[in-house]
Amino acid sequence: MSDTVLSSASVATRAAGATKRAPAPKPGTATRRKDRFHRGAGRWLVLAVVGLFALLMVAPFLLMVINAFKSPADYSGGSPLSLPKQIYTDGLAYFWQRVNFPVKLWNSIWTSAVVAVAGTLLSLLNAYAIGVGRVRGRAWIVAVFMIANMLPQEGLIYPLFTMAQKTGLTDNPWSIVIIFTVIQSAFGTYLLASVLGTFPRALLEAAELDGAGRWQILWRVVYPIVRPTMSVLAIFFFIWTWNEFFIPLVMLTSNDNQTVPIALSSLQGDRMLDVPTLNAGALVSLIPTFLFFLFFQRTLTRGVTAGAVK
Repeated sequence: MSDTVLSSASVATRAAGATKRAPAPKPGTATRRKDRFHRGAGRWLVLAVVGLFALLMVAPFLLMVINAFKSPADYSGGSPLSLPKQIYTDGLAYFWQRVNFPVKLWNSIWTSAVVAVAGTLLSLLNAYAIGVGRVRGRAWIVAVFMIANMLPQEGLIYPLFTMAQKTGLTDNPWSIVIIFTVIQSAFGTYLLASVLGTFPRALLEAAELDGAGRWQILWRVVYPIVRPTMSVLAIFFFIWTWNEFFIPLVMLTSNDNQTVPIALSSLQGDRMLDVPTLNAGALVSLIPTFLFFLFFQRTLTRGVTAGAVK
């Protein structure tokens, strides 16, 4: 009798365990197909939207390339969207010779490079004094730098031109270098001061206990940590200075000191505009910055994502 009860209990226990271990029923074939359809449709919808936005971004550059190789007669006889009947390269040669493009290119390269290096270095020194040095009223100082970065260039051009005349820097590329180094460093100081304001004090105290001075702390402790951010600032400063037009137009009056954007503006007259030559000049002027961006793309990506993953 007892054996019968035990066997019945064991059978019941096994049945209960089998019931607990029974896997959940799988969704039917129709449900799986529906989920697969929705996942595939959503993926293709996202790709279509991204492709549409990419096409809208690339469309102006494609129009520039198409019209750069058109003759003036071909452009006036057709539309900006039509393909050229034959490849016309005289516009490129005319732009290259008329504006003396190699000189303009060198002026833009060296001024932008010097501003990028000097502006980044000045931003680091200012931010180190404000963020790590903990100077009095540092919040107001950062606010002043932020407001200075918002001032329009039209409000600065008269005092800048007057100071350039008094210091003998009129029609001198170094006036552009000094002006844009200060302007760009205003933004760089605001950004780096915000970063260094949250710098770990334990690292600074440990360096001070080891006998490191302020300059050693700056270059051996602070600089290695903020170097990715400084790389991003240097790239931005180079591109921003390269694209500047208004202040170089006023400061640089001679043809040998002007930059690439000013050379492009010389192709536009009061009553006449050679659109194919202007597109050819814009295409030639775009190539150096495009190559610069491709060369420093990895540096830019590393600088932007620095600190995102610990």
